[in-house]
Amino acid sequence: MSLFRTKSIEQSIEDTDDPETKLRKDLGALDLTVFGVGVIIGAGIFVLTGTVAASNSGPALALSFVIAAVACGLAGLCYAEFASTVPVAGSAYTFSYATLGELVAWIIGWDLVLEFTIGAAALSVSFSGYLQSLLDGTPFELPASISSASDGFIDLPAVVIALVVMGLLVRGTKFSSRINQVVVAIKLAVVAAVIVVGFAKVTPSNWTPFIPESKPVPDGGGGFAQTPLITTLLGIEPAVYGIGGVVAGAAIVFFAFIGFDIVATTAEEAKNPQKDVPIGILGSLAVVTLLYAAVSLVVTGLQPYEDIDPDDAAPLATAFKAVGVDWMGDLISVGACIGLVVVAMILMLGQTRVAFAMGRDGLLPRGLSKVHPTFGTPYRITLITGVVVAAIAGFVDLTTLADLVNIGTLFAFILVSIGVVILRRTRPDLPRAFRTPIAPVVATLAVVMCLYLMLNLKGETWTRFLIWMAIGFVVYFAYGRRHSRVSQAEGAAASR
Repeated sequence: MSLFRTKSIEQSIEDTDDPETKLRKDLGALDLTVFGVGVIIGAGIFVLTGTVAASNSGPALALSFVIAAVACGLAGLCYAEFASTVPVAGSAYTFSYATLGELVAWIIGWDLVLEFTIGAAALSVSFSGYLQSLLDGTPFELPASISSASDGFIDLPAVVIALVVMGLLVRGTKFSSRINQVVVAIKLAVVAAVIVVGFAKVTPSNWTPFIPESKPVPDGGGGFAQTPLITTLLGIEPAVYGIGGVVAGAAIVFFAFIGFDIVATTAEEAKNPQKDVPIGILGSLAVVTLLYAAVSLVVTGLQPYEDIDPDDAAPLATAFKAVGVDWMGDLISVGACIGLVVVAMILMLGQTRVAFAMGRDGLLPRGLSKVHPTFGTPYRITLITGVVVAAIAGFVDLTTLADLVNIGTLFAFILVSIGVVILRRTRPDLPRAFRTPIAPVVATLAVVMCLYLMLNLKGETWTRFLIWMAIGFVVYFAYGRRHSRVSQAEGAAASR
């Protein structure tokens, strides 16, 4: 049996009508756009802005966001064509199965499981941190024993929010979408306040020089583990700032854009996926890019980039306190606290839909894909995912895993971009409601940009990524390959 057997588009679409694994089509273009905006505006903009401005880009932080947005936009065009042509749950996993074969599909599905699960857990912990900062000094302040995995026994707020999110997702995607719309409105109001109040307080001289002169990395850069891989491969002396720092910063703030691909995972639940999914993907990207660039200018305009603490968990709040606007710090903390709940919810949604699709194909136990008779959601995999996320968030002291999430997402973008070109050649007959303009050029640029950003991630990130992929190979050859429905169908046909 070939490791690169593909699952036909027709079969993928036919599987969506199976009564036991049929998802409800509840989502419109607005729902999908809000989903995208809701998950994109999260920990990235609230936390990474200070880290990247201080350590990589300086005032050119806004340029780092634009570079990351261009890479996402190119990949987004490819996602939009795929999602409108193959409106099936699973996103990059499903697309890869149709074009690049089963083994590649498994690899990317395994990769997305890591991205979404760890991302949801990390954001649950981030929520807990913001919540505790708001409760400190009040009668509701939590003791360390139940509010920290490192200093106590359990991070109880992180566990609770993960389980609450799990319950919302079991209740129904449309219900979750309505909650998401309310929370996104709150987040957008907070971001708008940051921009309006911030620009009134900026000091333009803080933006000069816009791209600081390149400097050697302090203390030798930390060796292979802490150095961008491209620096090691080319034998370049590690440095910060300058053009190289701006690009390295783009590889880090890329985390702030993760989420638009979640829209593609919900294509099967869209009322009119051929029209709604492209609008959701490209619309959410356009909105957040403008907001991110503006917020970046505010952060670096309120105080000199040299004064920003790269380890500050709340750089936006700190920036406003530096100019005497303390009340904005509290407002930002409330907005971040609320916003992180939605990001964790949508990342968990993405994980359940990818695992749902893999279970339906037999690469994971098929029972995971059974949907709830009342709510029409894949409740079994949702319950399992929620418990796993809660366990990780409650008992593991998570440092930033942004780089690990980034490398997995960039890898997925590369495969989707390649897949669009392959499907154009192998299945030119398929109806395409949305067509990527000059697809070979756009796809090639997407691959080159995403690969270059991957190479700008640290050596230790590549090491962890390769270890996780190795584990995935073991699981596939031990279970998935033998239980694949495509493999079983081929075997049945051959025995006739």
